[in-house]
Amino acid sequence: MDLKVLPYELKQKQSLPLDVKIRMSKLRIKEWYEHFDGKVYVSFSGGKDSTVLLHLVRSLYPDVVGVFADTGLEYPEIREFVKSIDNIVWVRPNKPFTKVIEEHGYPVISKDVATKIYEIRNTKSEYLLNTRLYGNNAGNGKLAEKWKYLIDSDIKISPYCCNVMKKLPFKRYQTKSGNKPIVGTMAHESRLRQTHYLIKGCNAFDAKNPMSTPLSFWLEHDIWDYLHKFNVPYSRIYDMGYDRTGCMFCMFGVHLEKYPNRFQLMQDTHPQIYDYCINKLGCGKVMDYCGIKYKKEEECES
Repeated sequence: MDLKVLPYELKQKQSLPLDVKIRMSKLRIKEWYEHFDGKVYVSFSGGKDSTVLLHLVRSLYPDVVGVFADTGLEYPEIREFVKSIDNIVWVRPNKPFTKVIEEHGYPVISKDVATKIYEIRNTKSEYLLNTRLYGNNAGNGKLAEKWKYLIDSDIKISPYCCNVMKKLPFKRYQTKSGNKPIVGTMAHESRLRQTHYLIKGCNAFDAKNPMSTPLSFWLEHDIWDYLHKFNVPYSRIYDMGYDRTGCMFCMFGVHLEKYPNRFQLMQDTHPQIYDYCINKLGCGKVMDYCGIKYKKEEECES
């Protein structure tokens, strides 16, 4: 793996004060904007990270468009907030979530686990099957033992929800507009995002799908410090106890969340949507099978 940024350099950047990080991020944004002659856009989810990113980009280039994927799965408070922001283009998937889970399966545990289960069930490659079950020659690439019981379940599982609901609508927008994305992801959020940053840096000019991630070396507290420092409005969903504001019905990572997790919160804050998710969409059945609690604590213990 040919690293553009070394791990210790990332740690050094993550420890820098906010003012320095802002200057560095603005430089990366300017490089991206100038390289593509202003044909850029901000991927805007309505969450706090992309809110900071949009504010940062527009402090330099006020006319840069934001693009929001209206999947129909966002919290009402997120949609309400997005509607309050000027110059936002809304893009939509070609299929509803119900069709996605019917055709592909539920997003459960993690993208990595869902991918491996899907491949084990569907691949025609004996090599890939053996790799996912037992690992390659180096012992890598296999599905963790604790999740292998899901292989024989009657639950349809796949990682393709995000691809259909978000990635493809963004791709259609990019093809039509010619604009290149600026995205608010950070290296500390996942191993995959850290690896991407170490290899490509903030601006992946030469990637198959060019992308700028100028907040890559920021940390969670930097986002909140920025919002408060510059008095930037953000969605009120965060004041309701939520840390994560992605798709409401996504089950990726919920097994790792502390009480109350996103579904236990939803039971209180959005009871009608919760009922639809758990009972109509069948997410309750899925989480029951996986041993994931999704009811309020007193109900889980009854």
